[in-house]
Amino acid sequence: MNVNSVSSTFLLIAFFVYLLAFFLFVLSITGKRWSNRKPEEHTRQWGFVAFITSVVGFACHVTFFFTRWAEGDHIPTSNMYEFMTFLGMMIMCAFLIVYLIYRTPVLGVFALPIGFIIIAYASVFPSEVQPLIPALQSYWLKIHVTTAATGEAFFAVGFAGGLMYLLRSVDYTETTKNDKKEQRGVELTLFFILMLVAFIASIFTFNGSGYKAVFSKDVIVTNAQGVQETNHTTETYVLPPIVQPYDTKVVEMKSFLGMSEPLFTAPSWMEGASAGRKLNTVIWSILGGLILYALARLVARKPLGAAIGPIVKGMDAEDLDEISYRAIAIGYPIFTLGALIFAMIWAQEAWGRFWGWDPKEVWALITWLFYAVFLHLRLSKGWQGKKSAWLTVIGFIVVMFTLVGVNLVIAGLHSYAGV
Repeated sequence: MNVNSVSSTFLLIAFFVYLLAFFLFVLSITGKRWSNRKPEEHTRQWGFVAFITSVVGFACHVTFFFTRWAEGDHIPTSNMYEFMTFLGMMIMCAFLIVYLIYRTPVLGVFALPIGFIIIAYASVFPSEVQPLIPALQSYWLKIHVTTAATGEAFFAVGFAGGLMYLLRSVDYTETTKNDKKEQRGVELTLFFILMLVAFIASIFTFNGSGYKAVFSKDVIVTNAQGVQETNHTTETYVLPPIVQPYDTKVVEMKSFLGMSEPLFTAPSWMEGASAGRKLNTVIWSILGGLILYALARLVARKPLGAAIGPIVKGMDAEDLDEISYRAIAIGYPIFTLGALIFAMIWAQEAWGRFWGWDPKEVWALITWLFYAVFLHLRLSKGWQGKKSAWLTVIGFIVVMFTLVGVNLVIAGLHSYAGV
């Protein structure tokens, strides 16, 4: 068995151990209702078992990381698969650190799903060990990417704390305009999470079934001698094409639910690599999210926030607020070093400039500025409670767009990360 297969096995084990730890954390919270022991004793004991299980999963995850490093002869953070698995590992590390500080089992109920959803998302991308492209052949790859991901991991734990606070504090029994607005905000946040889950599930489903649609396009280019040539290019979809790339012909397309051809063509102004496929993916993600949300509402027979809220009703709101703030306070200086300072030094070495307004650079700056504003409002203006919680939720949405949207939708110097 080669090292790569060993590393993949350890990642798979880590994923399922994380799932087990999640269910144990759920049991530590909900099982006290039918346990003969005191609720506090039940929560403490099962919470400890869940924590140890999480540590075992993290150890397997770390083993995956170093065995893959040995196989590729470079730190495994050079493409989307490697970066997302590393981010998932650091989210679990950040969770374990924050848990050791506060010893709050309910945090595992919300933080662990973020970790294993990120790992599942990583599995969407090609997992083969790839040689480093020239732009990444630098020791700054180790420094810049790892510190930036570590900061983002603490932002994820801060998001979990903020979401718990909102579920604890938003009253679904009230009907005032402000209460309705808060309820819609919580439901929208949960919908975004389900949309990411739907995207992962749809990719796995259609990939597993062998679905494929291929489009072709002839592009006229001028060679170095000034002679025009026709290049034949193809675009392959793994999701049924609701959207056809602009100015292309269908080469191969399997019928799906009676749909034997795309419903419409991407507009001509939508340019860039794989623009039609990316729009198609976004549409599928939204549709899948809507279906999952509708099914969840049908099962719960109430808004999802109202169904999940009772899990955290016994938590002290101030403790949740403190967990969220402390996680971000730890992550912000680490993110500052990794995503800005180290990134600019590497950019100077690689491209001869500290700043170039590349989309990834711009969104990293937006993320940094957002959390700078968060800390300023928190420390100077006294924004605590719901105001602080909403900012942590919005901030992590910005982080996810920086990681997912910029890499996969917007072209730029960092586009290699989406390959």
